[in-house]
Order: sequence, then C-alpha cells, then structure tokens
Amino acid sequence: MSRASTRSVTRSCVLPTNSRRRRKPFPPINFSPKISAFSSSSSALQTIPDSPSKPISNPLYNFLPQTQNPNNTVNLICSSLKLGKPHLALQNDIKGLLPHLGAREISRVLLRFQSDHSSAIAFFNWVKNDLGLRPTTQNYCIAVHILACCKKFPKAMNLLRELIVLLGRDVSPKDDIFRSLVSCTEDCNWDPVVFDMLIKAYVKAGMISDGLCTFRKIVEVGFVPSVVSCNCLLNGLVKLNRIDQCWDVYEEMGRIGIHPNVYTFNILINVLCKDGDVEKVNAFMEKMEEEGFDPDIVTYNTLISSYCRKGRMEDAFYLYKIMYRRGVVPDMVSYTALMNGLCKQGKVREAHQIFHRMVDRGLDQDAVTYNTLISGYCREGKMQECRLLLHEMIRKGICPDDFTCRVVVEGYGKEGKLLSALNLVVELHKFQISISRGIYDYLMVALCRENHPFAAKSLLERSSQDGYLPGLDIYNKLIESLCESHYVKEALLLKAEMVCKNIKPDLTTYRTLICSLCQTNRTAEGESLMKEMAESGLAPDLEICRALIKGYCNEKDVDKAEALLGFFAKGFQVFDSESYNALVQVLCEDGDMAKLLELQERMMKLGFAPNSLTFKHVIHGLWKTATPDKKKLRVL
Repeated sequence: MSRASTRSVTRSCVLPTNSRRRRKPFPPINFSPKISAFSSSSSALQTIPDSPSKPISNPLYNFLPQTQNPNNTVNLICSSLKLGKPHLALQNDIKGLLPHLGAREISRVLLRFQSDHSSAIAFFNWVKNDLGLRPTTQNYCIAVHILACCKKFPKAMNLLRELIVLLGRDVSPKDDIFRSLVSCTEDCNWDPVVFDMLIKAYVKAGMISDGLCTFRKIVEVGFVPSVVSCNCLLNGLVKLNRIDQCWDVYEEMGRIGIHPNVYTFNILINVLCKDGDVEKVNAFMEKMEEEGFDPDIVTYNTLISSYCRKGRMEDAFYLYKIMYRRGVVPDMVSYTALMNGLCKQGKVREAHQIFHRMVDRGLDQDAVTYNTLISGYCREGKMQECRLLLHEMIRKGICPDDFTCRVVVEGYGKEGKLLSALNLVVELHKFQISISRGIYDYLMVALCRENHPFAAKSLLERSSQDGYLPGLDIYNKLIESLCESHYVKEALLLKAEMVCKNIKPDLTTYRTLICSLCQTNRTAEGESLMKEMAESGLAPDLEICRALIKGYCNEKDVDKAEALLGFFAKGFQVFDSESYNALVQVLCEDGDMAKLLELQERMMKLGFAPNSLTFKHVIHGLWKTATPDKKKLRVL
C-alpha cells in the first residue's frame, strides 16, 4: 500500500495514543450503517456479547473490592499483563469479572498494548483459546493493526485469514472486514499495508470476488494498493478465467498510478495467450518493451507453451532462437514445452533429440520431462522405448510418479500385453515405487475384460498385502467375470470376502450371482440369495425374477415357479409376461391342460393377462394333446 499518495491522511491518523485530538484517518466516507461489533457464528467458540458504549456507571460498584468491581476489569487485566502473570493466575484474579468481559473491554485492553504486540496478542489468544470466547470482527481488526504496525506481517496475515474463515462459516449476514479495519483506524495506530494484506488474504482463501471488491473499495477511499497485491489479485482472476476483470484491474492500476512490474506483464501475457489472439500478444509485448521491461524466462515460457498447445511449432521454435539472441537461456520448462508440442504432433524422435540437447547443456531433468517423452512413445505403441526411459529415470534417482506408472501400464494394456503390464508392476514394487489404486483398478478391469478372472483374483490377493482395497465396482467386475467363466463357487467366496471387509453387496452383485446360479440348475441357491438380498433392504428387479422363474421351469418345478411368480407380483409389484409365458409353456409341453386353465385363472386374479405368445403356447398344447401318438398308430 502506497503511503505517498495518502501522506496527509496518514499524518492525521498516526498520532500518539494519548492525543486528545479526534483522529480522522480518511476524508469523509459515506459508509452504510455502522459495522456491527460482533456476528453470530456456527463456530465452537462462544460469541462475545456487545458491550455498552459507555462504562458501567452503577455507583454501588465502587463499594465492591477491586477484584469484584466491573469498572476495574480492563485495569486489572492490564496490570496483570504488565506484571507478566500467567494466564491461569490472571483468570483466577478476575474470575468474578469474566462475565463482564465483552467486546468493548477486549478492544480497550488491546489498544493499551499497541506498543507491546506480544502482550496484546497473548491476551487475544487467551480470550480465544483459554476462555473459549470468539472475539468480534472489530477485536480481530485491532489485533491486525497492532501486528502490522509492529511489522509482524505474517502473524497479521494469519489473523486476517482466520477471521475470513470464521466469517465464512456464519449463517447470518457477514461483517465487512474492510469497513471494520477502517473504523478501527480512529482509535489505534495503523499501517495502510493491512489493506494490501486483506486483498491477498481473500485471494489465498479462494474468495477472489471479495478480493476484487476490497480492491475497488480501497481505490474508492483514495488509497493506492501495492503492485504486489494487484498482481496477487490478477493471478487469482486468471485462474478463474475471469479475463475481462483482469483487464479492468489493469486499467484501474494505470488510472491511479500503480506502475506494473515484470510479474504483472507476465500474468497479462498469460491472459492474452488464453485468448489466442497473436496480434494482441505482439502488441502487448511491444508495449512491455516500451515501458522498459525486457521479456524474461517466464514471458518466453508462457508464449512457447501457448504456441505448442496450439500446434504452432514454427512460432515456438522461433521464440526459442530469439531467447538466445536476447541473452535469456532456455530452462527445463522451455524444453519440456517444446517436447510436449512435438509429441502431440507425433514427432517423438524429434522430441527425444530436444531432450538430449537439454541434457548436453547440463539442465536437470525431472519426472515431468520424462513423462512427456514416455507418454509420446506410449501413444505410438513403442513400449520398449518407454521401459528404457522408465529404467533411466530410476537409475538417475528420479522417482516415477503415478502418471508415469499409469501411462506405461495402460500403454501395455492398449497393445494387448497385460502380462507385460503385470510384470512391470512387480518390477516397480521391487524398486519400492508405490502403485496407486487407480493402476490396480485398471489392471483388474482389463483382466476381467479379457476373461482372465483368476489372474485378476491373484492380483487382488497380492495387491491387498500393499493395502489395496478395491471398491464395490471392481468386486462386481471380478464376480461377473468368474460367473461368465462358470466359476460360480469362486464368485460366491468372493462375495463372502466382500462382506468380511465391510463392503456391502449391491443389486448388481446379487443379480450376477442369482442369474449364474439359475443357469447352472442351482435355482434354489439363487432363491436363497434373493431372500438374503430382500432382507438387506434391496428389492429384486425384473431380471432376477425372470432368472428364478425360468430356472425353476427348466428344472420342471412348476409349483415353485408359480409360487415365486405370485411372490414377486404381491411383494414387489413385478409383473413379467415373459416369466408367466415360460410357466405356461412348461405346462403346455406336459399336456396338462386342466392344470394350465387353473393356473391361468389364478394368475389373472393376481393381475397377469395373457398375450399373443400365451395363446400360441396354449394352442400348441391343445394340438399336442389332440394329435394321436404316431408310434401307437404304427402298432395298429
């Protein structure tokens, strides 16, 4: 925050604390109603009630002992602090006066210790931590002013961020921290830097809109924020892609006389690169040079990265050459951006040459540099080169990160070399490189998709020793793969293992197992699973109903099939015509038409209605019973 533009304002503010003149830190500012001294909170701290604006005036208090007179609360606390009494002793001394310790008393104590920030903050923390009270916004602002005046900027910033978090939890309308900071300048020494700190605190808390609003308020009352706080705000706006507001802040900086620095220009170069307008970028670069700023490594890297993302490799390499002419040496970021651009165009060999050039010039490589090359080779299916680069990383002491491992494992998967991927995982494990859950999940699903359920189960057993616990979806994939390969027994054991690990089976789990059991003539076991499922609160669906009915029909257990059909209709409102027709077909094939007619009558009462397929089965049954047996005719 600039003092030069507000010299007259500051001179009238920073007066000795014993001055009787009323201090007016700002020209008249038309704030809306006075800021509240406290706000309700959802915090665990008890909110301090607002104190009367005047001292307690009951004359009877004067007859009380000093330690019981509410009018002496502030004096007693200040005396104890000057004597350096521990907080426990202080609390015992004024135990009877603690109910009278309100926001006004806290402010008065803080103001008396403006020149002794250690005692002031010790008292402030005692109120918060030991007494369990929540100071008001005004109390916080006075403490921030005291720390800022004593040049304890990190502590002041921490208090501001703490206040922002507290107010962010409030349900009620929030206090205006800026307005509170302004109002406190009438009573305490202050430094305009607190307003810069407030902008930065809001940005660091991710509250960019509040930071922008504070910037505008500061400008409105006549102060000039520092270029550092403006850069912080610009950076926050860029991250949220609020491009128009970036330019608004930049124009306002020029209007009020804030001189941008190289960091400002680099931020705005990044903004222009996001827009993708090359003419604007060039014009801004010229303006930057006219202002006396030479592009630095950050400027060039921003431009090179932008050109590479857009596939404009000629422009990127032109800038790369210009850097040398202007005495700016490319760094690892420059080379990595060029390598990334080449790899995206399928020019991995050329990217590898850039990599060698970087090594020859003595630049250190990191995981990002290697990842760029490795992912490029993976896209081309050149897994041998990927593996060599991976070994080179480990040999140089660069630990492959999750991206490295996943790219190579998935590269093997795309090439249909799952065995190589599994061997790589074992190899990485030997090098004590951690394998993420995402990689194990990928391998499990890939093995199941390729119908290798036992290989997936073996991987699960090995990886569980490293703490890997798959989710429900992975267990379902493995159970489905086992069932498709007709290993229902192993699938049931896996389901029991899930339950032991507190992973609750869902509808998909039960459906897969029940359908598989019914297909292998184990319908009774499937029915037991269905009942277990219903008891756990899961309602069976149409597919489960159909599987059980057809299973019993295939086993010629008509009574069971009919009972289940009625059970699903009454209990779960599942009326499946296909299941009903399967039951009708069994009876028609047996030729028991009387039993069929009785079944139809019972089913119609439940809500089942025959359709064209039902009539087809019935007609076929009637024709079958009416046609003489050919063998008997031959005998006759």
